[in-house]
Amino acid sequence: MQATSLSHCAAIGDATDPMTSREHTEKPHAYRSAFQRDRDRVIHARAFRRLAGKTQVFTHRDSDHFRSRLTHTIEVTQIARTAAAALDLNEELVETLALVHDIGHPPFGHAGEQALDRQLQAYGLRFDHNLHALRIVEYFEQRYAGFRGLNLTLAVREGIVKHSRDYSLTEHPELQPYFLDELPPLEAQLIDLADEIAYLTADMDDGVEAEILSVDDLRRNVALLEEFYRKMELRYPTAASKLLFHEALKRMLNALVNDLVVNTHHRVTTGGIRSLAAVRHAGHRLVAFSDEMESRRHEAKQYLLQELYHARYLERDHALAEEIIAGLFQYWMRNPLELPASHETQIASEGAPRVVADYIAGMTDQFIADQWRHVQASQKK
Repeated sequence: MQATSLSHCAAIGDATDPMTSREHTEKPHAYRSAFQRDRDRVIHARAFRRLAGKTQVFTHRDSDHFRSRLTHTIEVTQIARTAAAALDLNEELVETLALVHDIGHPPFGHAGEQALDRQLQAYGLRFDHNLHALRIVEYFEQRYAGFRGLNLTLAVREGIVKHSRDYSLTEHPELQPYFLDELPPLEAQLIDLADEIAYLTADMDDGVEAEILSVDDLRRNVALLEEFYRKMELRYPTAASKLLFHEALKRMLNALVNDLVVNTHHRVTTGGIRSLAAVRHAGHRLVAFSDEMESRRHEAKQYLLQELYHARYLERDHALAEEIIAGLFQYWMRNPLELPASHETQIASEGAPRVVADYIAGMTDQFIADQWRHVQASQKK
């Protein structure tokens, strides 16, 4: 993969860039850029640390080797920075957005998010991890005497909201400051597909580790993996299957990143995109795989959906997530005075359903399980 410059389309990030503005004005740092400061604030946030205790796909009941939400985040960051460097985008902004992109996830992975969303729907509300992430960095993190939240730059807050989906101003008038009628910068667009690459390859790895997936079945159903596995068999004819699988998986990841970089550059240059303003008004996202690679990515994703994410092995985890989240949500709705004082006092302004959801969403897997045991024990007395 040859590095290629799209610097004319990149976020600037210096003191002249209005996207480095903050809700509360701060003096520039002597030797750290605005996005570096944002990165550091994310890393030191309590919500970021809690990602270590949140499920990615598997709980840790059977192995310490499965990825947590935090280790997944680190892998996304590595991929995103690699691609950003190759495209000559703003690596500091990309790194910050990658580190913060999953900070709003509740416990128990996507099963937990779906369970929490179902509880809120009964009250006409929804749970969205991107919007919850924004609430975390704007309000829930309390690290500074002068303001609530982390006081991140406008560019990072916009990226949190828009990196993976587009929102309607009609449905979300509270997001008016984030240019909902414009596309996000390339740096934010990149995060969504770096995330996709990270979890496609990592979930295959964890799925084989968990013995839900087999290397042979993956080879039969995921053409991109099989292409590299055959090459590794020829190169290392005496190597164990597990090592050949790891070699093939690394090359699959590299092929996805390479295609993303080359195709994104092609889409920008052939589209005559010569500025960040042009990126924002291009009419469609510019960071994308080629048609051929997108077809292969889709095949791999569909296989994982069928054979891993909806696997019977995980039904127990998903059912437990539903039971715990629904049980605790309903318990605190009936008994709001049992909430911590810091949350209970917010009910008057936010409403009990949102406050309860906020409290649950911040928990790690272990903490919410402990809370559930405590509630069950108290109800038996």
